[in-house]
Amino acid sequence: MQQQQIMNNEVLKQKIIDCLQTIYDPEIPVNIYALGLIYEIEILPVNNVQIVMTLTAPGCPAAQSLPIEVDQKLKQIEGVNDVHVAVTWMPPWDKSRMTEEAQLELGMM
Repeated sequence: MQQQQIMNNEVLKQKIIDCLQTIYDPEIPVNIYALGLIYEIEILPVNNVQIVMTLTAPGCPAAQSLPIEVDQKLKQIEGVNDVHVAVTWMPPWDKSRMTEEAQLELGMM
């Protein structure tokens, strides 16, 4: 039973990552997962999802819209019960959190 739950959580986590890769910062043509804005994805009991994320800067114009978009899109995933999105500024985001593909796309490599 425990092993099955771990497998289910891994499948659900991959669905969450796939979904996060469809959400883009409106000012940068790279998805928020590749940008490194997602610090934590945790599957809690009864498939509640806890997301800890940041933004590229505290004054980011998407500060209000991106967490709401994450919440709404993740709630549409089959198997997700509820979603809680927490925005943090620690540690501060920097370009080293980006995937190599994102850095290449933005001409940072």
